[in-house]
Amino acid sequence: MLFLFSEKIEKAFELMEQSIQLLQRSLDTSFLDAYIENGENIIDDYQVRILDGVPDEQTAQQLKTIYQQLKAIVLTPEEIRRLSQLVLLKGSKTESLQANHQLTPDGIGFLFVYLIEQLYNQDQPLKALDIAAGMGNLLLTVVLNLSLAKYDVTGFGVDIDDTLLAVSATNNEWTQAAIQLFHQDGLQDLLIDPVDVTLSDLPIGFYPNDEKAAGFDSAAEEGHSFAHHLLMEQAMKYVKPDGYGLFLIPANILETEQSSFFKNWLKKNVYLQGIIQLPDELFKSVQSRKSILLVQNKGEHSKQAKEVLVAKLGSLKDPAKITQFFQQFEAWKSSNLK
Repeated sequence: MLFLFSEKIEKAFELMEQSIQLLQRSLDTSFLDAYIENGENIIDDYQVRILDGVPDEQTAQQLKTIYQQLKAIVLTPEEIRRLSQLVLLKGSKTESLQANHQLTPDGIGFLFVYLIEQLYNQDQPLKALDIAAGMGNLLLTVVLNLSLAKYDVTGFGVDIDDTLLAVSATNNEWTQAAIQLFHQDGLQDLLIDPVDVTLSDLPIGFYPNDEKAAGFDSAAEEGHSFAHHLLMEQAMKYVKPDGYGLFLIPANILETEQSSFFKNWLKKNVYLQGIIQLPDELFKSVQSRKSILLVQNKGEHSKQAKEVLVAKLGSLKDPAKITQFFQQFEAWKSSNLK
């Protein structure tokens, strides 16, 4: 899915980059902290916040000039999200982020939007949870684009990393998205009412708290459990009966040394309805390939699909292959889901 960026987004990108670099030098801080500071200035009606003489007068004046130009560029919420993603992608190249902190690419985000539109009607309010929201691009993509499609949608994001969550909060506030954020370990008890759908680009790795993990059906019998298994199980606990979970997971999730524990949870608690393998072109190595796992909570109106959807997307750059997948999914849905 390719997007041509308009001249106004290109201009806004240049101005954002300039202002963040000014703040980074002036505050002697990281790119992400400068990004957050810049975003908070913009949200505060493009005012430059000065504490203890920092930034200095010359830098503050330069920022004011940039902000006047930025304020004159009228952007929709979705344009702001795309702009923020561009800036964060560029910044993450100069300041390396660990793999679990990377932004979820737009092509994948829009796939999540499409799948949710296929699974849920517009005639009732929709609550969506991301249990490992990170910088929030996936949740923000879903909330803004479902809103554009006339859904009444509210998002809830959870993350343990306060810096990543602050980036998300800044972007949510700038776009005025209906998203609430919670700063906590996603595997602790959440103060969230049951939601209709959960979605997440899950962090891959081990969860260090074996005592906490022991209460989960997907926990390993010995040693640390996979965090992405536990987070999926936890997220589905907060989804209503019959509701769906959409998770970005390692393509080999059913073949790892802990897959038997994961399958134990699948059998006991949910219906595995589909696995959508993402295009190889998105990943640098075989080991890094990912799929979207579609699961559904058991309930009065759900049942195991007669045929589990197993699909492979050929490309996110070729409209014909995307259309082919859409047709495959819609045919499967009409035959298999209530």
